[in-house]
Amino acid sequence: MIAGLVPRAAYAVTADELYQSKTIVTGQGEANRQIGFRDCLDRVLVRVSGDQRLLKKPEMADLRDKAGSFVDSFRYRDRLQGIPIHDEQGTHDRPHDLTCLYKPDILDKVLASLGGKPWLGERPTLTVFLATEQGARHFVLSAGEKRGETMRESFANDAGPMLMHVVFPKAAQLAGLDETALGSADMARLDRLAKQTGGTQALAGSMVWSDKELGWIADWRLADHGKTYRWQVRGVSFDEAFRVAISGAAQILSGNGKP
Repeated sequence: MIAGLVPRAAYAVTADELYQSKTIVTGQGEANRQIGFRDCLDRVLVRVSGDQRLLKKPEMADLRDKAGSFVDSFRYRDRLQGIPIHDEQGTHDRPHDLTCLYKPDILDKVLASLGGKPWLGERPTLTVFLATEQGARHFVLSAGEKRGETMRESFANDAGPMLMHVVFPKAAQLAGLDETALGSADMARLDRLAKQTGGTQALAGSMVWSDKELGWIADWRLADHGKTYRWQVRGVSFDEAFRVAISGAAQILSGNGKP
């Protein structure tokens, strides 16, 4: 079963879960390891804080240069494990997952130097209400929608690095919510429906394919503390549209403001 598709209430994360990140590197050589350390630092700062804007701060250039000094320990996993090395391929050519682990006190100091802080406590399970349109093909994504299987899997994969989960309503729970109605649906109503699906709250969106933009135009909505936030991304793959949806939701729910 795909991780993230099983309904879960909001849940607290442990320090071991929170203070780690993973990226893909080629081989286990020092040069690629340093590249991986820099990428893992970016990922863990956003994972711990929920604040994607930290990565755009000028101070990040110096922090990335010494990214390895913040790593407490690391490990590799060969992504081709069990597949023999080809005659023309050495172990240095094989892709590996690099997982970096950090000590909370050290990483919290890095966050503080950027004006950030840890997003502790519970991480949400978002119920996704999504209408998609691609020419004559349009539908509202549901838990059993065969056309949306790849989309659901992609959404769950994008939620995982932020320690968030997503669920999708069943078709019966979408009664009266076609593409048009969903776009104007009150977020309070969607939040109530979200709880019926096992989610914490609703993440509502619409995606329209644009030949001009050479990609999807995605609009997202989420309500928090009585305020509805809206954000958009244009001309992207649906994988990127979902990543923007999750990072935007994390930005809001961690208390770091509008995406």
